[in-house]
Formats: sequence, C-alpha cells, structure tokens
Amino acid sequence: MISANNRKKTTVIVILVLIAALALGSLSALAGLGGGSGSGNDAAADVDSDSGSGSEDLTSEQKQQLLSLQRRDAGDPMAMGEKDAPVTLIEYSDFQCPFCGKFARDTKPELVKKYVDKGVLRIEWRNFPIFGGESEASAKAGWAAGQQGRFWQFHDLAYGKERKKNSGEFAEGKLIAMAEEAGVKDIGKFKKDMDSKAAAEAVQQDSVEGQNLGVTSTPAFLINSTPVLGAQPTEVFTEMVEEARKAAEAKKQ
Repeated sequence: MISANNRKKTTVIVILVLIAALALGSLSALAGLGGGSGSGNDAAADVDSDSGSGSEDLTSEQKQQLLSLQRRDAGDPMAMGEKDAPVTLIEYSDFQCPFCGKFARDTKPELVKKYVDKGVLRIEWRNFPIFGGESEASAKAGWAAGQQGRFWQFHDLAYGKERKKNSGEFAEGKLIAMAEEAGVKDIGKFKKDMDSKAAAEAVQQDSVEGQNLGVTSTPAFLINSTPVLGAQPTEVFTEMVEEARKAAEAKKQ
C-alpha cells in the first residue's frame, strides 16, 4: 500500500496523467463517460470510453508510487495469479456496474487464459461500491466468500448476467444463495463475516484507495503504472499487458 504521506501526491500525479491523456484525446473523463459506469448518482453510459494511458509522462519515482499500490500478497483471496508476475492489473469495481460485468464476462476469461495461467499477469480486485446499498452488501458478501477461498467463484456468479441496480438482485437472501452456489461451505460463517466490522473495513480500505487515486467511476484499472478506464475491448488490455511485460523484461536486463 502507498504510505499516508504520499497519498495526496499520488492522487495529484494520477489526475495530472489523466488530464494530459485527455489533452491528447486518448481517454474519456473519469466521471461516467464512455465505458465507465459514472458516479453512484449517474446512469451508466451506453458506449465504451477510449483507453487510458499516459504513464510515459511519469517520472520513475511517480511510477514507483503507483506500483506500490500492488499488494503482492500470496495469500490474498481476492487476487489471482503468481505473486511475482511481471504485470499486475488492479481493478476497482462494483458488482452492480454493468460495464464491470462486461469486463468480467468478455475480457477477464481471455486474460486469465492468455496471461494469468502462464504466470505473466496477476489480477488484484478492489471493491469500489458506488451504487448504494446493494453495492455495499455485495462487496461485503464477496469479501466474506473470499474468507473461505471462493471469492472468484462468487465474482463470476455475481457478474454472470446483467442485473438491474438496487432491485433486490443483491438482497441478503440472494447473496446467501449465490454464496452456496459458489461453493462456500460454511454459510453460517459466511453470514457472520458478511456482517462483520472486518468486512466493512476491508471494503472501506479499497474504496479510499481508489478515491485517493481520483477514481470516480467503474471499472477503473491500473496495469502496472498505466491507468485504463472503462470496459475497453479485450485487445486494449492485451496490448497494454504486452507492453507492460516488455517493459518489465527490459528492466531486468
């Protein structure tokens, strides 16, 4: 995690990078344009945004500050891939976000097959609930499923189809049924964990991290030190992963 003393500086850095990229026409604004879902008070947009980049404008120190957000915890139940993979994708998402679901269904499986399974890419999830009560509840439920090693199974079920926001799709009974289908063994523990202070604190920690980076819409990503906004076409992610891998390999030489 980035230190408290550097959070404000890092936020300014990322915002400046995004502004610079906007000036070059390389990405849409954070607040709900294109493939981002917008803030919790905004309707989701109907088209994908352009890809975000601009990390080439950062100094080495600034890139290191962004890289320091990677947790690289081998026991993290909300991460997949090798701890020491050369490329890490951090994802800030909401289970009610339609564009997050698009990424989960269309792009993540390809990235897992092509890069995660081959030790190139690590994916680290961050809860960033912005659509109200059911977003908060589903984030805590995902965390609780992770305590029994079933986060990604829960994730895939939650995003398995498009769901109308705050319509009861993530009511407590539905979340429990989803956990059972995801293979969570101890439902009593799941319910206790879901309602725990630890779950609320974990979700809050993720949200604050995203807010400190200037994230206002979902999904938002960091591929090593490069920001990507919205549910971009799979090709955008594969190109950026390849670029990040080449950069990591060059650095070792």
